[in-house]
Amino acid sequence: MARSKITVVGAGNVGATCAHWIASRELGDVVLVDIMNDGDFAKGKAIDLMSSAPVMGFDLNIIGGMDYQLTANSDVVVITAGVPRKKDPVTGQFPSRDDLVRTNQKIVGDVTREVARYSPNSVIIVVSNPLDAMCHVALHESGFPAERVIGQAGALDTARYKAFIAEALNVSVRDVHGIVLGGHGDDMVPLPRHTSVAGIPVRELLAEDKLQAIIERARKGGGEIVGLVGVSAWYAPAAGTVEMVEAIVRDQKRVIPSAVLLRGQYGFNDLYVGVPAVLGAKGVEKIIEMQLNDEEKAMLAKSAESVKSVVGV
Repeated sequence: MARSKITVVGAGNVGATCAHWIASRELGDVVLVDIMNDGDFAKGKAIDLMSSAPVMGFDLNIIGGMDYQLTANSDVVVITAGVPRKKDPVTGQFPSRDDLVRTNQKIVGDVTREVARYSPNSVIIVVSNPLDAMCHVALHESGFPAERVIGQAGALDTARYKAFIAEALNVSVRDVHGIVLGGHGDDMVPLPRHTSVAGIPVRELLAEDKLQAIIERARKGGGEIVGLVGVSAWYAPAAGTVEMVEAIVRDQKRVIPSAVLLRGQYGFNDLYVGVPAVLGAKGVEKIIEMQLNDEEKAMLAKSAESVKSVVGV
């Protein structure tokens, strides 16, 4: 059986970490693409990762460069390219995701056109910020059906949410179950009503003020890391992305909160919003419409309005 082929565009922190974990899980051959130093940056990282194979025990083809011909016939393409959130060295402030729209729109547009040219049957996973807006760019520039253009957001926000709950309760992250909807980051919609630890409702284990503090920390998780290290996070975003890649290339039918184009679900049309989606070989194979209470509906509506303001629809 032929191996899957997975392209990661952008060999920075997130892209390189994606490539690392894709290889370590043996999900498929890996192509790293980056224009930095005429592609030498991506080529060097690919050689370094390939050289670890004898020690780590994976057996894959790993190449890098700037020529999109290398990516031809990819099954999945992960787009991490773009200008990251970076702290201003003078003011100490960092831009919001909204501030990145104009800069990253051109980058993601250019990348997507090349991806669609060489891998017309691929599934695109967008990671570039601001995530929701960049999904619309990728959808428009690729001409792909919406089922094959997906944004990585909910997987990351949900992971942070569950990790912070596990930390607060001093329990295994494996036993924490929950989901986060809505836009990425500040506009995420947590669902404590659907959160449990080994089946026990989280509100039986955590006081409400502590739970709300965890929710707020998860919302600001990306900003917290930028404030500490000066650039955007990379381990958790890459982990969330690779979870989606694995679900697609192995046709796992995993239910993963993802930014998908809604067509009437949850009351929204033609808008990328983070909701539970079944991911398999065809990309988004089903959108699950949860029964939300009035408070949850209001939070999701607010999040959607925020997405609209960034996207400009």
